[in-house]
Amino acid sequence: MSYSNTDTGSKPADPYTQKNLEDPSLKEKVEDLVAFVDKCKFCMMTTRIADSGLLVSRCMALAAKEGNGIDLIFHTNTESGKTNDLESDPDINLGFVDPSGQWASISGIASIETDREKVRKYYSPALKAWLGDLGDGKHDGGPEDPRIGLIKVNAKTAQYAISKRTQLGGFIELAKGIATGSSPDVNKLRHLDENELKQCAYLRFYKSVLLWTEVES
Repeated sequence: MSYSNTDTGSKPADPYTQKNLEDPSLKEKVEDLVAFVDKCKFCMMTTRIADSGLLVSRCMALAAKEGNGIDLIFHTNTESGKTNDLESDPDINLGFVDPSGQWASISGIASIETDREKVRKYYSPALKAWLGDLGDGKHDGGPEDPRIGLIKVNAKTAQYAISKRTQLGGFIELAKGIATGSSPDVNKLRHLDENELKQCAYLRFYKSVLLWTEVES
């Protein structure tokens, strides 16, 4: 079942999407997505509030990537509201956008990780400013502070739009669209479904096995 408000006959009701939608190789789609996420770094993380069921978004900085770059790691204070939200409902969305209007939306399943070895691996001294030093010799904002954890987002689907033209070229294409009534051909509009992202995970596993075999031999 889908919402519709009109009948456009044989003409596409959403010509922008039809003109800009691309489906290149899985490798290209993943590499372009990872490059854009790296460039943006900051995103809005959307979770479901544990006690009301409403959605809430928070600005978060990407700390690291795993799994061919599609599993994303964020620092968190384990005593914050977002960890309560994710304990209740691990479904999550990450929204990246830059000033030019390029964007990416990644949906997945989040897990809260408190393994100290992993926390140390991704620790940043900047966390001291966010958590503070409580002066008890334990909660000092350092890598052993038990409040510091990680949110790992295992990506399930992703869609994104990145520019296929320079900024000037985009303006020209937009102006042409306004003048002619045709949708502008300005973006690489792409989608990664769950099966494609599973393929990425499989490739990661296969590469790790090959590496382990080479080391053992």
